[in-house]
Amino acid sequence: MIDEKLASLNITLPTPPKPAGSYIPVVKTGNLVFVSGQIPMKDGQVQFKGQVPTNISVEDAQKAAKLCIINVLAQLKSELGTLDKISRIVRVSGFVSSSQEFYEHPKIINAASDLLFEIFGEKGKHTRVAVGVVSLPLNSAVEIDLIAEII
Repeated sequence: MIDEKLASLNITLPTPPKPAGSYIPVVKTGNLVFVSGQIPMKDGQVQFKGQVPTNISVEDAQKAAKLCIINVLAQLKSELGTLDKISRIVRVSGFVSSSQEFYEHPKIINAASDLLFEIFGEKGKHTRVAVGVVSLPLNSAVEIDLIAEII
């Protein structure tokens, strides 16, 4: 059970953040579920802001990526009722707000990918995009969206 795995990792899923724009957080179509981009929100506040490495360290950006995944999982659990319906993580797209001379975007998004593998095992392995951008919503350091297959 995924809830037991989360508990063993000391992860508590929050109430999913509300959309910050004109979109819905999750769309199911067929056996796929698409989660809109999630930023590192906790208790209604962005926890990690600014550009890497100018305003935020690589290590803190990795923490931001993990928080984004926790918010993705919260959205999925809210939509599906249980994360045990996930049969595979298909794709992760990670966006890192960074300075022009920063090239380690994959290192940051690896934190999210590694967490998914830790939670879901082989079902957590996925395709991925890791890109740098000049800015993200609400000055967030990281934004992650996800596609999962469900049973």
